[in-house]
This record gives sequence, structure tokens and C-alpha cells, in this order.
Amino acid sequence: MKRYKVSKTYQEINRKIKEGTAVVATAEEIIDIVERKGDVEAARTVDVVTTGTFGIMCSSGVFLNFGHTAPKIKASRVWLNDVPAYGGIAAVDCYLGAASVVEDDPLNSIHPGEFNYGGGHVIQDLVAGNMVKLHLEGYGTDCYPARKFDKSITLQDLRNATLFNPRNAYQNYNCAVNMSDRTIYTYMGVLRPLMANATYSTSGQLSPLLNDPYFRTIGVGTSIFLGGARGCVAWNGTQHETDVLRGENGVPREGAGTLAVIGNLKEMSPQWLVGASVLGYGTSLFVGIGIPIPLLNEDIARAAAVRDEDIYAQVYDYGVDYPSGAAPSIGEVNYKQLRSGTIELNGKTIDTAPMSSYYKALEICHVLKEWIEKGEFLLSEPQRSLYTGQSRPTSG
Repeated sequence: MKRYKVSKTYQEINRKIKEGTAVVATAEEIIDIVERKGDVEAARTVDVVTTGTFGIMCSSGVFLNFGHTAPKIKASRVWLNDVPAYGGIAAVDCYLGAASVVEDDPLNSIHPGEFNYGGGHVIQDLVAGNMVKLHLEGYGTDCYPARKFDKSITLQDLRNATLFNPRNAYQNYNCAVNMSDRTIYTYMGVLRPLMANATYSTSGQLSPLLNDPYFRTIGVGTSIFLGGARGCVAWNGTQHETDVLRGENGVPREGAGTLAVIGNLKEMSPQWLVGASVLGYGTSLFVGIGIPIPLLNEDIARAAAVRDEDIYAQVYDYGVDYPSGAAPSIGEVNYKQLRSGTIELNGKTIDTAPMSSYYKALEICHVLKEWIEKGEFLLSEPQRSLYTGQSRPTSG
């Protein structure tokens, strides 16, 4: 077991938070602190680092219980503002996915489709307090005889509303270009032909899982900022992978870990849950997530001070290679280069644009910092590690 020069516990840090003496830094601020003081002194003087991300996260949705009707109905088919939800759970429970599209949408029959309204927009309408049209259909049973039910509802009319997102906060992701000779419309945005532009995701040095690359402090049960309220990590997300290519700093150089997250939709805000229409692709949801990282030791402090120039993403061709299912990396770039507005690839200067907001991610870092400094947000020790790789250094 490694011996650390600094060794703190969750209990010690939470006591300081309650007393109002905890020192909190954002993921941006800790970079300068570690550079000036070193990782040992940074771990000794700073207790918590706040991280954040705000971007389109397709694998998101809500479990809703709309309560029993009179007469009662076993709702096998459910629509909210004409967007279909999945009713195969129970009589008056459903799951509405962010990517579900309003019925009768022309989709891509007129290419590129606009996808003006879908599940993500319904979720935003609900958290904004707007009226939503609920339509239920059932096949009728002795105990649930009704076959149809219609009502206009607000979020507060629902018995329960739980945001449950199966895959959020991707730990690194692709940089996308288009090497074909035509414009394409993807979940990474509009990509112009012959590598005229490149898009990327994640908030780089602010992003939660890039600041804790080996999941030393982020695991099942970790309390987080989710959609403007307190939520938690429920499990690893779908497509979760930790045995991946990493740099010397331990940061994945490709897509890696993901989180399944959960929280009370009734406590959330339309500022941090925003419906998205992705031209030519579909509907989705912008989700705001912030995760506090306790600086238990100097290794964690050093990892939390990661810089954009030390985080690398693989570049993939979404024009031919990616849709074919056999996409080799055609290059590697770091986030400092991506955020500069241009990258160099194969002798070509390419304009770049993010699919996530660094500004909003930094705002989340500051909101979470304020909550902790006011004693309104305590840390929770993870109950299960999400790291499944083979090369994790001893964390003590």
C-alpha cells in the first residue's frame, strides 16, 4: 500500500464543510494551485475540487408515475405532447427517453430532418412548469377497465418523476471529421465535406471523469450536481469501459468510462436540462452534471489538475469509416488544440467547434463550489468502484 504525505477521509472533509472551513477550488482553479504549490501542498490546503460538464447526452430520460385514473387504466401505450413513452412497466408508470421523437414527425424523409420536438423537449417543458398533454391507451382488464384517458398535466401533478440517465458524462470522446465529398448530418453535428470542419465533445479539463481517470473518488453512490439539483451515481453507464489506451498521466486517450445517474426531476431546472434538436439526426437532451472530487491525497490532487493540453482525443472519419462500423483513428489531437478553434491534420488546417459548453460547465463548477462552501452539499463515499481495468495504481 502506497504511503501518502497527505491522507484525508470523507468524514474529515464533511466535518469541515459543516463547519464552513472547507477549502474548495474549481477544476480550473486547481490547475494553478498545483502549479504554484505542488501536488502535496495542494492536497494539504484544498479539500474539494468541483468539476462540470454540459452537453448533449442522448442516453437520458425520465421514469414517470402519473397516478391512477377514474376509472382505472392499465396504460400500455403512453404519449406526452404526442411523444411516445414506453408503457411496458406497470399500469401507470412509463419511461420517456430523450431521443423519442413526436409522432408524425417526417424524420429524415425530407433530408435533413429538423426534429423540432421530442422527449428531451418534453423533459424541459416539465421542469419549466409548462402544461403537458398526457394521452393513455389500454386494452382493458377487469381491474383496469378504461381504454383511453386524456389530461393536461404539469410536473407537480405527477406522483413521481425520476430522471434516470443510463449513459452520461462520457470519459473522453471522439473528434469527428468528414472525409467524404458530401455534407453529412450526425450526432456530432453537421460535418462539411473533405474535412472542412471538426467537432468534439466533453468539457476537457473541467470534465468529471477526466479529473478522476481511475475512479478513485467517483463510484456508485457518489453525490453529484444533476440538472440543477442533488443527484447521485447509480451505476456505471452503458458502454462503460476502463481498460483502454491511456497517457502517462492515466487519462484515457479514447472513449472510456460512463455514468448512470439518477435524481428527482421535481427539484431540477430547465437551465440545466434543455431539449436538443440535432439536424438530420434526431432529438436529445442537454444535461448539466457536476461532481465534487475530495482531495484525499496528492495523487488525486495531481490528477484533478489535468490540463487541456494533456488530454488527447482520437479523430475519426464519420463520412465513411464510422458508419461502416470499422473506424480506425486517423489522428490524435489534444483539447487545447481543439479549443483554440483549429487543428492540423494531414497537413490541413481544420476549423473546430464543441458539442458541449465549456462556459456552462464552468458555471456548474462554481455553483457546486458555492453549495459546498455554504454547507449545503456534503460528499458521499462511493459504495462500489467503477474501475474495471487491469492497470490501476494503488490508491492507498
